[in-house]
Amino acid sequence: MSGTDTLLATVPLDEEGYLENLSDWSEELALAFAQTVDIEMSDAHWELVKAMRDFYHQFDLSPAMRPFVKYVGQTLGADKGKSIYLMQLFPGQGSPVKRIALIAGLPKPDNCL
Repeated sequence: MSGTDTLLATVPLDEEGYLENLSDWSEELALAFAQTVDIEMSDAHWELVKAMRDFYHQFDLSPAMRPFVKYVGQTLGADKGKSIYLMQLFPGQGSPVKRIALIAGLPKPDNCL
């Protein structure tokens, strides 16, 4: 068992691997989640994780792609408020907001498969 697996085994996760208790989130857990989806966190990644957590605390939901892109554009600047920017930083199968929500310790966005 790797250190990531050990750390993630210490907190309750739902059947899809998202945190059950949002208060369990920490930056250390975020790094462990990032490893599970092959993301190496940079300042740009952390900025989007913080924006996702801010969105959640403001609206009490994990956003779908379109509203999050709009929110990022309004809060971080038009150059970052583009879906291609999110896809480049959080590549992989499906929507980048799914991976950002996982790393941010938030529930999976409702419209993500």
